[in-house]
Amino acid sequence: MNQIRKNFIHKNETFICENCGKEIFKGEGFIRNHCNHCLFSKHVDAEVPGDRLAECGGLMIPVSVDYSSKKGYILVFKCLQCKKIINNKVAPDDDVDKIAEYSSRSPLI
Repeated sequence: MNQIRKNFIHKNETFICENCGKEIFKGEGFIRNHCNHCLFSKHVDAEVPGDRLAECGGLMIPVSVDYSSKKGYILVFKCLQCKKIINNKVAPDDDVDKIAEYSSRSPLI
């Protein structure tokens, strides 16, 4: 069942990463929306995280890592199809080497 809380629809689904092809399992105690291996995501949400209403469906590349004192480390994604920028919190089991790789890059936005 989906829960709606503060403009967020909690969906925790297993999926196949369209970038690296690995099966990505549900997060334990958190909601997963990107591959924990290559960090790529898919543009599936339109207005509210978890709404799955985006018509785009493009692959989203991580372009940089930011830091928020309230949320911690944030991955910044750019849709390769429509160019929309979306931020998402780093997950506890994300590949730390990949996070470091993107945090050392200048934003390609």
